[in-house]
Amino acid sequence: MPFTAIYPPPSPGTVLTGAGVHFSVFSRHATALDLCLFDQADPACETARVRMVRTESDLWHAFVPGVKAGQLYGYRAHGPWMPANALRYNANKLLLDPYARAIAGDPSAHGTMLSTNGPHAFPGAFDNGPEALKSVVIDGSHDWQDDCLPRVPWQDMIIYELHVKGFTQTHPSVPAELRGTYAGLAHPSVISYLRDLGITSLQLLPVHQHLDDQFLLDKGLTNYWGYNTIGFFAPHSEYASTRDPQGMIREFKDMVRAFHAAGIEVILDVVYNHTAEGSESGPTIMLRGLDDRMYYRHTFDEHGAGYINVTGCGNAVDTASPPALRMVMDSLRYWVTEMHVDGFRFDLAVTVGRDQHDNFDANSQFLAAVAQDPILSRVKLIAEPWDVMRMDSYQVGAFPEPWRELNGKYRDTVRRFWAGEEGSTAEFAKRICGSQDIYGVTLRSALSSVNFLTSHDGLTLLDLVSYASKHNEANGENNRDGDDHNHSVNCGVEGASDDPVVLHLRACRTRSLMATLMTSVGVPFINAGDERGRTQQGNNNAYCQDSEISWVDWSTCDEQMLDFTRRIIALRRSTPELRRTHFFDGAYNPVTGLPDVVWLEGQGSLLCHDEWHDPSRTVFGAIISADPPLVFLFNRGEMPQVFKLPGDAQCRWDIVYDTARSPSFPNGAELLLQGGRHHLLKAHSLVCLRLAAGRLELPVAC
Repeated sequence: MPFTAIYPPPSPGTVLTGAGVHFSVFSRHATALDLCLFDQADPACETARVRMVRTESDLWHAFVPGVKAGQLYGYRAHGPWMPANALRYNANKLLLDPYARAIAGDPSAHGTMLSTNGPHAFPGAFDNGPEALKSVVIDGSHDWQDDCLPRVPWQDMIIYELHVKGFTQTHPSVPAELRGTYAGLAHPSVISYLRDLGITSLQLLPVHQHLDDQFLLDKGLTNYWGYNTIGFFAPHSEYASTRDPQGMIREFKDMVRAFHAAGIEVILDVVYNHTAEGSESGPTIMLRGLDDRMYYRHTFDEHGAGYINVTGCGNAVDTASPPALRMVMDSLRYWVTEMHVDGFRFDLAVTVGRDQHDNFDANSQFLAAVAQDPILSRVKLIAEPWDVMRMDSYQVGAFPEPWRELNGKYRDTVRRFWAGEEGSTAEFAKRICGSQDIYGVTLRSALSSVNFLTSHDGLTLLDLVSYASKHNEANGENNRDGDDHNHSVNCGVEGASDDPVVLHLRACRTRSLMATLMTSVGVPFINAGDERGRTQQGNNNAYCQDSEISWVDWSTCDEQMLDFTRRIIALRRSTPELRRTHFFDGAYNPVTGLPDVVWLEGQGSLLCHDEWHDPSRTVFGAIISADPPLVFLFNRGEMPQVFKLPGDAQCRWDIVYDTARSPSFPNGAELLLQGGRHHLLKAHSLVCLRLAAGRLELPVAC
């Protein structure tokens, strides 16, 4: 086919013009690169091959006239086969464009993608061109119809994590042909449910094109969560209601626009720490075949090159290397500027924050690049602040501005407290106050902590109080997978129960957990379905369960829990003191005459240091200097405890909620309590009171 090697585009990828398409791809160590075009009607048929031209910046490019949107293509990279030097060129393997906007083909054809039968074997001679995944040329134009970004302030956010497929797979109001798709998620009934709940920000589990691990396919399972990326610019095709790549891009954009119209942000869970190419024995699909040495982190010793596996997935993308860093930055900007998403949650963010020496550094190449970027520095950035297998893998509190962090210490401490573990009270108070001991020491914001109790990774909220141990047998690994330290309880029966005493205990604990989340300083994060009583039957690692185990079951609902969650979110959103932007510092409120927070020991005096650290302490209270003041009473113990209410006989307290009651949000003046009286605080409960009459004086010191 005739082509013109005109001056290349300024960045990798494709540029569609009226005359044809510019193709450009990076490789420093290749000796030649071929662009291969394939028939749209018969993707196994290669219609043309073009030898590309290299520039001084190691971008290989070609302009092919007459090519239009929808064209299928791939690359073949020629070069040395020297695995010991991290050079793995094999022109028999068709490679994806790392900048492909859409990917077509059978994502399960791993066998044909293997370059060798081992990490240091000779290159395979099988040509996988007909079976291989293909990149697709996309026309990115879209009518956004004055899309209005919600721009929700951090203090107002309620994050809701969900899976695109699992959330609507059984939804009765979503048409069957749209269930499990981007269009299904944007259905008016879904948006109405989320708005009614009070959600401001959706966090979608990975929607980048991903592959299913071969070992899962061999067991009849899939990588349901999607943390196995192979297309950093391409939406996952199986979540689209159309098989047309152009229509898939349009469907994703329409979904984002629909949520924006409802005032809801869209945050993507992104996986830039590794790719689906896995270890040295994994498939050759993209980066490994283009330039293994420049895209992945390696160790070099007397045995040759080996991947640095700080992700537990076989490889780690080298974001300290310019081409890999550029690819990640370009991908992020693409999703913001072209797809209009509002932010990102970074899986294993410590990996992308590692420097050229493979050490985590708050001033690393990637974190510095994001901080100065005029686009990315202004969107929501949330770090999962750990990776695995290194001494410096756990970095809660170490990320710089403008990052926020998933606070794993919050999750573990709050779970421990409500599981009744001794010695958890003092740290529990630190966590609900925004973890100032973690973020305040580096002058970080009180909104740096993204507070969560459950997520896709682990037990659901109901399972957290229904199972004392994990039950992952369905994963086919003899229950060896998944975390063994869940700080969970079963309330007397392991798993499902119809015992009213057990059910009451579980309901009380789940409400106390949810109320704690909505009371804490920081940004609250909810796992989809927790508000409805969703269960995974004790499975705390359902990454491979594309089944009823993982899907939200819309045929059943804990209506009391759903109502409680709606009301507790509404209370947070209507109470500025619960959305504070600064840490508590003891400053007096001139309106109430009280410090911003006062800690109570339960018998009319302030809680002192020794009492905080008494491992047997199960009860304490907090006065929040709102207008009018609020009081929160906590009892993590197994027995009811009497608590002397603050104030004198002139004070009257209105019960806002009591997690041990049903309904938890009572109505009626008969529930006004008198200051100075003793109130019976039931086991495993959290009570919120609001001053209805009188003026509150500061309690006496201990």
